[in-house]
Amino acid sequence: MANSKTRLGVDIGGTFTDVVLETGGARHSTKVLTTYAAPEDAIIEGMHRVCAKASIAPQEIRQIIHGTTLATNALIERRGAKTALITTQGFRDVIEMRTESRFEQYDLNLVLPEPLLPRNRRYTVAERMDADGNVLIPLDEAEVEALAATLAEGDYDSVAIGLLHAYVNDAHERRIAGILSRKLPDVMISLSCEVSPQMREYERFNTTIANAYIKPLMKSYLGRLAQRLRDEGADCPVFLMHSGGGVIDIDTAAEFPVRLVESGPAGGAVFAADIAARHGLDKVLSFDMGGTTAKICLIKNSMPKTARVFEVARSYRFKKGSGMPISIPVIDMVEIGAGGGSLAHVDSMNQIRVGPESAGSEPGPACYGRGGQRPAVTDADLVLGKLDPENFAAGTIKLYPANSEAALDRDLGQRLSMPVIEAAWGLAEVVDENMANAARVHAVENGEDLSEYTMIAFGGAAPLHAGRLCEKLGIARCLIPQGAGVGSAIGFLRAPFSFEATRSSFMKIDDFDVAAVKALFADMEQEAISFVRGCDGSADILTEYKAYMRYSGQGWEIPVVLTPEQAAAPDAQTLLGLFEAEYGKLFGRPVEGLQVEIVVWSVNAFTPPAPVHPVVPPAPAGPAKVSGRRQLFDAALGRMTDAAAVLRDALADGQRVDGPAVVIEEETTLVLPASRSLIAQSDGCLDITINASAAAAPAARKETANV
Repeated sequence: MANSKTRLGVDIGGTFTDVVLETGGARHSTKVLTTYAAPEDAIIEGMHRVCAKASIAPQEIRQIIHGTTLATNALIERRGAKTALITTQGFRDVIEMRTESRFEQYDLNLVLPEPLLPRNRRYTVAERMDADGNVLIPLDEAEVEALAATLAEGDYDSVAIGLLHAYVNDAHERRIAGILSRKLPDVMISLSCEVSPQMREYERFNTTIANAYIKPLMKSYLGRLAQRLRDEGADCPVFLMHSGGGVIDIDTAAEFPVRLVESGPAGGAVFAADIAARHGLDKVLSFDMGGTTAKICLIKNSMPKTARVFEVARSYRFKKGSGMPISIPVIDMVEIGAGGGSLAHVDSMNQIRVGPESAGSEPGPACYGRGGQRPAVTDADLVLGKLDPENFAAGTIKLYPANSEAALDRDLGQRLSMPVIEAAWGLAEVVDENMANAARVHAVENGEDLSEYTMIAFGGAAPLHAGRLCEKLGIARCLIPQGAGVGSAIGFLRAPFSFEATRSSFMKIDDFDVAAVKALFADMEQEAISFVRGCDGSADILTEYKAYMRYSGQGWEIPVVLTPEQAAAPDAQTLLGLFEAEYGKLFGRPVEGLQVEIVVWSVNAFTPPAPVHPVVPPAPAGPAKVSGRRQLFDAALGRMTDAAAVLRDALADGQRVDGPAVVIEEETTLVLPASRSLIAQSDGCLDITINASAAAAPAARKETANV
């Protein structure tokens, strides 16, 4: 996708909207406070700012790539459209019964998340398909017409249709949709056979409901955005980043907004994967911390880990199963309510708690001076010396330390009988430990050892906390890329056009049907390629094929990747060999004597990635120029330290900075603890490693212990 035309990347977050313009080989960026009532306003303001920096007019922009957390926030905050579900009789309560599994087995007071729709908004029709798609009970169209009248009385904005086994035979779903479209022309409709044509009713129904729930909101917003951009002169194609790490056109995004649920974070993972490829890193922990949330993703061999199901709003200590499942192709990551705007309070046990509630941009943390009264992470960072009150967001936002101190003292200090500096330290340690714990849980779920990983940190708040997070996780190396404060928006401009088609078609290896598999792959390939071709008709398109396989009796599947040649000539023994190899990698060895099943098939079509140019380590260039000094709190030492202040723009390749220090740039500030040093790389990355004194300390302690 790399080319010379002028392109704009836009990421709407819960606190800031990041805008990046690439033109003529140069890059210009800015951060604007997100405008909740009309998110497009912040985009327009940011677009004009970067165009002024580049001395171009909006009319010269040839392409806009957009990502947003609006869909995610609408689901988390339960502020979507008034939505109804129509399902098969007897399956009305599937989304409430869930899978009947307990994500915390021994918690006697376990509270399951509430379903997205209450029971009185879930309706049934007397129809039935079997697992092979044969009609057991025909659809009664008179019953559907009567139901349409009931829905009209309920004044619904959107309807989700999810019938049993519709992923095999969608005839009844489409017939219901036809009747509703005629009777309720202003109501938006989402079909499970289109949104998520896969087995497992709970995940499929929940995904379809989520799509219907946010569809009116997102369709309205995307329509307004396209019109505003045209009015401002940027009359060019607008594309959306989807959760799987690729780009789709605006019409597809408006029809299937559930694919945008991890839109912004996916751009960050693509950004980190590009950095990993240039630095030749095989194991990377992507850490993206913005104003409202923190996102953590594992990247192996320069590719973000992907999944078919992920959970929104995990409610119980980041445990798998405690969130809302969304069954779409997605970059696998864990997301928690930990950002610069995350609010702190003292609970009934006199413990500091941080998030998931956020001050956002309206009113923002107390230090913004916009009416916020409660202490946020940014308030603690300011009091601890991590931020310059006169130079926050390149001086566009003035910070008020007195407000932060007052909020911290009132809500934390007085409650816990501690001075303000200690309250700020406690707040920062809690949020850092929350993020570290989320990373540990995610690594354990994937069988990974984080000590073998390199962290790549970006987002406006990540460089402030990455050093401490590395100390907590035992990670020895961290890269802070150039443009870290707007990393997700840059990632949008690196992402390929892509679309993944999936189908559920159960098949045992012993009953492998070559003709059926060929037809299945051909159908999905045509669907995926047509989506990508609609975005960029001139591009070459590559394809990737997967079969999701398991041993008979197991509850979940693992993905097995096939080459185009293997997909063109599918063979049972080839798939079995690939499955056993993948299973062995995950669990140590395959299991002898068990039947193997294929449950889901997928084809991902995508445009080729831009060629990677490896980064050559620079020659040592001595210490960096220090522009000033400031008092900085070092959490590992538990005290204030005298820290050097360095301007990032003044750093030359190969120059070194030893902690404690801060490195200041327009969109963020890097905090370097006393235990770390950094060297500026030729691609603009700051390469942070453990310094000699910190490395020697554990060895000295060990030697003393042996004596």
